[in-house]
Amino acid sequence: MASALMSRALRNRSIPSFSAIVSRFVLVAEADILKHPLAETWAKLIQLVQQKDGYSYIMASSSSFGKNVLPRAAALLDVSPVTDVVEISEPRLFVRPIYAGNALSTVRYTGPDPCMMTIRSTSFPISTFSKDTKSDAVPISQVDLSTFNEETFGKSRWLNLTSQDSERPDLGNARVVVTGGRALKSADNFKLLEKLAEKLGAAVGATRAAVDAGFVPNELQVGQTGKIVAPDLYMAFGVSGAIQHLAGMRDSKVIVAVNKDPDAPIFQVADYGLVADLFDVIPEMLEKLPEKK
Repeated sequence: MASALMSRALRNRSIPSFSAIVSRFVLVAEADILKHPLAETWAKLIQLVQQKDGYSYIMASSSSFGKNVLPRAAALLDVSPVTDVVEISEPRLFVRPIYAGNALSTVRYTGPDPCMMTIRSTSFPISTFSKDTKSDAVPISQVDLSTFNEETFGKSRWLNLTSQDSERPDLGNARVVVTGGRALKSADNFKLLEKLAEKLGAAVGATRAAVDAGFVPNELQVGQTGKIVAPDLYMAFGVSGAIQHLAGMRDSKVIVAVNKDPDAPIFQVADYGLVADLFDVIPEMLEKLPEKK
């Protein structure tokens, strides 16, 4: 079963924030071919629904899945997507980072409907609701998939999913992230970082250099070509602070850096910095931090 939530936004109405777009109804698409998230099938589903109902906006998060599906769907619909939106200024005016996050570009979409975009969710505050907040029920409709079949998608097929079970929070949504760089030197040394993360209730991240060296799997990579995170606390151990890495974590609320090199670029964005050997600092933290309850 696969579900799709579609929103019809009011035209010519200011959109000061992401939360101002109101969902009118829910569309549900159920089919075995949609059971696994392949970009080809989901992009075709978006095209099918758009051609039938004609939405003003189609949005997805700037996750690996969203960045995989939305551009393909935009190509099928012959429109240009706006990617990595961090601010919605007007109904068709958006702000997005460029040059690895070192500058912000204001983009006006002037193409035909739908306006398609990926949203950097960490740039938008979570809406708060009181106990008295009431929500209205919306109708749920089934998508007609009578013309949707596997023969349309011959270029790729689902093989299997390999994942690691972990009690740690998801890297993209964690309140605390502990990240290690190539200075950890080996996959075994990364276990020190994992022990620290367990005590802090944190997610584990890594730089591209650490991933390329084979210390950790690539789903832990933080940066321009990895995951974009903005936790309350970001702790970087042995991270030099390459521009590609900073692009993925510079929006963190508090950044703590530990590095032997006093001139490491990471210290330029850190709120707190410690010039020290991480192999001295991490064991000391493990000794002094209480066990997570």
